[in-house]
Amino acid sequence: MIDIKNIREQQSSVEESLRKRDKSISLDGIVSADLSLRELTKKLNDLQSDQNQQSKEIGILKSQGKTDDSVFAKLKELSNTIKTLEAEHRIKSKELKSMLLNLPNIPHISVPPGESEKDNALLKDCESKKEINFTPKSHVDIAQDLNLIDFEAGAKISGAGFPLYKGKGALLERALLNFMIDFHLKNYNYTEFFTPFLVKPNSAITTGQLPKFDEDMYHIEKDELYLIPTAEVPLTNIHKDEILELSDIPKYYLANSACFRREAGSYGKDTRGLLRVHQFNKVELVKFVHPDSSYEELESLKNQAIKLLDLLELDYRIIELCTGDLGFSAAKCFDLEVWAPGEEKWLEVSSCSNFEDFQSRRGNIRFRDESGKLDYVHTLNGSGLATPRIFAALLETHQNQDGSITIPVALQPYLGLAEIR
Repeated sequence: MIDIKNIREQQSSVEESLRKRDKSISLDGIVSADLSLRELTKKLNDLQSDQNQQSKEIGILKSQGKTDDSVFAKLKELSNTIKTLEAEHRIKSKELKSMLLNLPNIPHISVPPGESEKDNALLKDCESKKEINFTPKSHVDIAQDLNLIDFEAGAKISGAGFPLYKGKGALLERALLNFMIDFHLKNYNYTEFFTPFLVKPNSAITTGQLPKFDEDMYHIEKDELYLIPTAEVPLTNIHKDEILELSDIPKYYLANSACFRREAGSYGKDTRGLLRVHQFNKVELVKFVHPDSSYEELESLKNQAIKLLDLLELDYRIIELCTGDLGFSAAKCFDLEVWAPGEEKWLEVSSCSNFEDFQSRRGNIRFRDESGKLDYVHTLNGSGLATPRIFAALLETHQNQDGSITIPVALQPYLGLAEIR
C-alpha cells in the first residue's frame, strides 16, 4: 500500500509514476477522500474536546449539589452528534482504505517503460539452445508414452488443469522439489517452513492478492478462507503486525507448497498439458530485509534461481518486466523463462520481485532502525522454482530419440535414476 502521506504531499509525482503502469490512474478521488476524512477527524476531535469540557462542568455542578437540565440536554445532544459523526468517520475510513488497497505499487525508477509484455526488456538471451537431432515431442506426449502423468484421470477427478502424476512421474516431481529445497537450504541462510494452504482474507490483503484479484483465488465462503496461490502469502504474514529488531533482519524464509489458481482471466490460453494448471507445486522464497539492501537482495534472489536452472541443464533467458506488465504489488520484477523445444516456446518458471514497503505497510510489518525509529521492512519473493513448467521443459529438453529421458546429473541422487524409460 502506498503511504497516504506520500500521495498527499506529492500527488503529481506519484500519479506520474503510476501512470507508467496504467495511463488511466488518477489520484484525485483518493486525495479528496483523504481531505474529507481529515476534516471530519478535526471536527470530531473538537467536539470530543467540548464533550470532555462539558462533562467536567457537570461534575463540578453535581459536587456543588446543583442541577441544570439545559446543560444535561446540551451534553446529550452533543453526544448524539459525536456518535453520528463517528459512524460517518468509520465509513469514510473504510472507503479511503479500499481505494488505497486497490492502488498498485509505484514502479522503481529503473523499471523499463512499456505497456505490455511485448515491451519487456531481454536482459540475457540463451546463446545456444541444446541441439536435438530429431523432431522433439511435447511433454504431453512424452508423459503419456512413459506413463508419467494421467491427464484424463486428473480431469475425471477434479476437472481440467489438475494433472495426476503417477509412478516415475510422481517420483520425478518429488525429486525436483527435494532437490530445490536442499539447494536453497545448503547454499543460503533460509529457514524452512511448511505452511497452511488456507488463509484468512487479511493475509491475502497483506500480499496484494485481495481485494483486487478475488476472482483468481479459490474462496471457501462457508469458512471465509482462501486457498493460497503461493506460499508467499502465509510466509509474509508470519510477521504481520509485528515489530522486528534491527538484529532480526534480514530474514530468509522458504516453503514448498501446493498452489491453487483459478486462472479466471486466462480461459482457453495454454490449456494443454502442464503449461497452465489450477494446482501445482512450488518452492517459494521470501525475504524480510532492510530498505537499504533490498535491491542487492533482489539480485541475489534472481541469481539463486539461475543457478538451479544451470544445474538442471535447461536453456533459459532473463526478462525484466516493463512498467505495464509489472505485477500489482511489485516495484521491480525479473522473470526467468526456460525453452521448451517440443512446445517451441519460452515458459516462465520463476518471478523474482522486490515489493519495497508495499506489502509491509498493508501487513504492518515494521522494524526498529539504527536510531530506534520504527520503519517498514522491505519484502521480496521469488520462485525457486515452480515445478509444472520445469517438469515440462526437463522432459522436452532431455528427451532422447528412443523416447527415454536423460536425468541431469545434479538431480540423479534425488531420483535414484540416470534416465527414465
